[in-house]
Amino acid sequence: MITSIELGDFLSHSNTRLEFNSGVTVFVGSNGAGKSSIIDGITFGLFGQHTRKSNKGLIRNGASQGFVKINFSIRNKKFETIRKINNKGSLSVKLTEIVGEEIIEIAAGERKQYGESTTREIEKIIGLDFEKLKIASIVQQGELNSIINAKPKEFKEMLNAIIGIDKLDIASECMKNINKEFREKIKQDVGYDDTHIEILLRDLQKYENEMDEAIPKRKQLSEIQEELKKEIDIIRGKIEIDAPKIDKINQLDSRKNELSEYANNAIQKIQREINENERKIQDCKGCFEYIGLKEILESKIQKVEEAIEDTVRKNQEMLNQIIALKEKISLASKLQIKNNKCPVCDSNVEKLNPFFQEEHLRQEITELQKRIKAKEVENDMYNQKRKEFLKKMQISRDAEATLRAYSINNKEDLDKIQNDTKTKMQKIPLITNKSMIEMSKIDEHTKMIFNIITKLETETKGFDEQQINELKMSVNMKQTRLSHTDQQMGAILEKISKGEQQIVAIKKAISELKIVKEYVTDLNEIQTNIFSRDGPVATSLRSWALNTIAVKASEYLALLNTKIQRISLSEKTRDISITCHSKSEVLELESLSGGEKVSVALALRLGMASLLGASNLNLMILDEPTTHLDAERKKSLVSVLSQLSDISNSESRMQFLIITHDAEIFEDSTVEQIYKFESSAHGSKVIAM
Repeated sequence: MITSIELGDFLSHSNTRLEFNSGVTVFVGSNGAGKSSIIDGITFGLFGQHTRKSNKGLIRNGASQGFVKINFSIRNKKFETIRKINNKGSLSVKLTEIVGEEIIEIAAGERKQYGESTTREIEKIIGLDFEKLKIASIVQQGELNSIINAKPKEFKEMLNAIIGIDKLDIASECMKNINKEFREKIKQDVGYDDTHIEILLRDLQKYENEMDEAIPKRKQLSEIQEELKKEIDIIRGKIEIDAPKIDKINQLDSRKNELSEYANNAIQKIQREINENERKIQDCKGCFEYIGLKEILESKIQKVEEAIEDTVRKNQEMLNQIIALKEKISLASKLQIKNNKCPVCDSNVEKLNPFFQEEHLRQEITELQKRIKAKEVENDMYNQKRKEFLKKMQISRDAEATLRAYSINNKEDLDKIQNDTKTKMQKIPLITNKSMIEMSKIDEHTKMIFNIITKLETETKGFDEQQINELKMSVNMKQTRLSHTDQQMGAILEKISKGEQQIVAIKKAISELKIVKEYVTDLNEIQTNIFSRDGPVATSLRSWALNTIAVKASEYLALLNTKIQRISLSEKTRDISITCHSKSEVLELESLSGGEKVSVALALRLGMASLLGASNLNLMILDEPTTHLDAERKKSLVSVLSQLSDISNSESRMQFLIITHDAEIFEDSTVEQIYKFESSAHGSKVIAM
């Protein structure tokens, strides 16, 4: 049981310490006085959990931290736990055991990542966690009679929560996930899962049916192939016999074409030769006449060029004389006889030499200029002659080059070309009539081809080419049919091969999936029978729990002053019914008095607490149990609680904490331990009454 609780700056309590004894302790006071804070103090101190929105909301306004210290005893062992919280939300906790004067630390802190948890140690000692304590030991406002007023289905859900059957839903979902993951793994490995067995069986039947159709078809196509191959071989044999004649026919046509083509080429060649000869004759015509003039023209040109050179030389001499005379004129203009004295030697002279007289010199110059003009006319005449001779010389050279280019040395060579041209012109009419006999006379090569043609015509005489073409056509048709048959055979063989592979794969998959299906069936049976809340396991657990609760509740009722001697709980389909028994009859819940209903409700709650192992703490908290009760039922509740107070002094040592704002109902009760809660400016104030 809890022996004391101390609250420091926790919720509305600045500094509150309460001592508890076994039996019934009542907290009275108005709403907001801090009564329900004791419940949060107990759950926070033991498990670090509460009904408030956040941990920071647990600290009293204006304080930097709060704490809860709880002393409790279990099986004659004393323990103390203190849990603190600051305004940053940081928590600290320590659990100790008190042995005489010695304090032994059991656990401290909440380092769950290292496997260290003070809360877990407390849960081991008490035998309950927070959730189970809420169900087994804490009856919230208005919930006292809910257990007997609840609908049978709601009672069943409450029972499922108490004994943990609702956790089977989680296990069931886990099983579904395991089943799903297992199927996905199988599908990943095999390509299918157990739900595909029927589909695979249908596919197997389909492939087996296809095999039944394909195998005879393969045999039929194989026979057709063999027959076509034999027929083709026979026809090809016939064709091979006449194959040389076919080749000779082809050679014959080829040789005829060759002869015709060669003759055409010969005609073209002869025509080209005729054209070439005619061009030679035309180009060389008259060339011999100019070649004979070459030496004469060379002599004439030489003489003319000599005359031109002489004329040019004489003109240059006369030009030089004119220049000299002009210089003398310049000098004569300076030489004047004065006093019959020579201007040069000063000797006595009568007159100057004519060569120093200006008039004489000018006459000489005029005479020379006339002669120069006469020479220039003569030079023009010689140049004109030279041009004529050079032109004739070029014609002579061109004629010589033409004859040399055509390799014609004399008139006899040219006459020979003219005669050859006439002969070739006479051949052309014989070739153009396309007669092979005439064409064979062109040269030795045409004669050889003509002889080959004659031989081939003799060897292929009477050959029926139409017949051999028909045989070839027949071979082609049969070959096409054989190719089509080969394609069909290939498709059939591929289909058979694929079908055989599929049959092996499907049979293997079916074999594996049958084992998988057995395993999945076992998993489904486990899920249905063990993890289903309506399965045999859950039903057995509920049956055991209902019997345990009923037996324990009956024990409590036997200690209370009621006519109810025994309670039985039974499950029917999805409902749980409550049946009360007196010594001689079955009592309906509707027929019970208010006090009797409260007694039944408390007995069932105690039975549930016992089922959950609440005997380790032997604690029951009733928060505002009088809510929604009329005056008569409130008195009945007090009467029952008074009896429980007496019972608590027995060996069971059950501890009850009653929270209520109806203080007046306990005025005449036998409950002695009552705390009154009041609100003050410094927080909740608690007074022992």
